[in-house]
Amino acid sequence: MVVAVIVGTRPQNIKLYSLVKMLERGNVDFYIVHTGQHYDYGLDRMFFEELGLPEPRVYLGVGSGTHGYQVATIVLRLEKYFIGEKPSLVIVPGDTNSALGGALASVKLGIPVAHVEAGLRSRLPFMAEEVNRVLIDHMSDILFAPTIYAYENLLREGVDVSKVFLTGDVMVDNIVMLRNEIERVQNEFSDLEYAYVTIHRAENTDNPARLKGIFEGLRVIAESFDLKIVFPMHPRTRIRARKYGLEKILSHKNIHVLEPVSYLKSLRLQKDSKIVITDSGGVQKEAFVFKKPTITLRETTEWVETVEYGWNILTNPVKKDIVKAVQEAMEAKPINVDPYELYGGGKASLRILRIIKEYIS
Repeated sequence: MVVAVIVGTRPQNIKLYSLVKMLERGNVDFYIVHTGQHYDYGLDRMFFEELGLPEPRVYLGVGSGTHGYQVATIVLRLEKYFIGEKPSLVIVPGDTNSALGGALASVKLGIPVAHVEAGLRSRLPFMAEEVNRVLIDHMSDILFAPTIYAYENLLREGVDVSKVFLTGDVMVDNIVMLRNEIERVQNEFSDLEYAYVTIHRAENTDNPARLKGIFEGLRVIAESFDLKIVFPMHPRTRIRARKYGLEKILSHKNIHVLEPVSYLKSLRLQKDSKIVITDSGGVQKEAFVFKKPTITLRETTEWVETVEYGWNILTNPVKKDIVKAVQEAMEAKPINVDPYELYGGGKASLRILRIIKEYIS
């Protein structure tokens, strides 16, 4: 009985860590398929090296392209491989095109699919990740819900309750398992009060007016608040900023624009920050676990508990709204909840392992 795990992007590589550790611990015969959706060193190889992840057995080499191109190419290339070497189960973490392509190829060949992070919903029907989530969930045989909200979403949508398991979140497992490694990471900004910033979503980076508004908001924060800005810039964001002529907006002594940082460095920078400003789903959740007030530059979030407990403020990606949200976050008094317990107490991957072993046996 062999299990295949599909990855291809930075967030999937991160989710892989605790899953791989548990599969190894449980003596499960598995291998990794890498689609190549992300291929820059700072978004891919860096994480395999830092986390000691096993080498993928298969590289599909999909690269960049439209959503349709990526999904279709993954299906075609993965189908060809699976016809020759059919696994007993395919695990797809997350909501990327790699996850959707992996699920589609598997289902068409009659291979059972297990979805990690099932049931998350942002309520934005045309958001690429939302489309992927819904499709993957409704073709999966096993659905691992990270939160009670995600679990209830699946039941409301008519998914058979026997397929759905409330496991907790594997990324929180990572933080628990890597606690000592995080502490050992050097933070050159540890003596400063700073906002940790990540911006990468296409709707923010590919719209010149939006990206300008975000940068102008960061500039005002750097000038008007007693805060530095620490901003590891995603390659997509850097390319767009250069294309739109926006780089000078961030030229300020209190703004530190960095190259992409490793996973452990990102966690350390969040842990030591005063606040977090992001458009990332994963970073929202990590900041919540570290109990850092967060401003999310989105209309909605799939991690609704971060907002419900007062740790996350959703805001429009425009200058005045960002500045207002930062002020509110600095003054907020969020509910003192235990995020670790909310996300499964650091045992999500162990629960997933037990369910998988029972299924494939």
